[in-house]
Amino acid sequence: MVVAAIKAGPASGNKPEPINTGSLRGDLLALLERLEATMKEGSSVSLTILQAGLRDPELCEHIEESAGPTGARLTETVLRSAIDRGELPASADPFAFEEVAAAALIIRKLNGLSTDAAYREALVDAVLIPALRSGVNANQHGIFSGRPTPSHPS
Repeated sequence: MVVAAIKAGPASGNKPEPINTGSLRGDLLALLERLEATMKEGSSVSLTILQAGLRDPELCEHIEESAGPTGARLTETVLRSAIDRGELPASADPFAFEEVAAAALIIRKLNGLSTDAAYREALVDAVLIPALRSGVNANQHGIFSGRPTPSHPS
């Protein structure tokens, strides 16, 4: 029922503004803060929606388009802005963010661990920025990309 309601249209007309803080670090923190806020509001519903989106790429797209960035995926705007500012190489691959960021927050929440601002800053500084700056192409699509790479090719 929740999935059908999302597909029918946005629950509210309050679509958040695109994220653009002026720095890659700030943008990543803003994405994680948005995801944190999403998970706080009815966390079991949020987790159900994220899981449903994994099975239905169309739903993933609809959520991102109608409600604005969930924070679970690295938006093209954030990626392109960071490349244009010289913070990331042109070869930057969103895989690291889309595979790790939301998964780390969800796992910690499910286990009753903190996902506060200090944790999110450590995740951005120690894991996400170095991985994105590496320029390594993972040849994979992250779990929250909207089109995750299956474990076994079909």
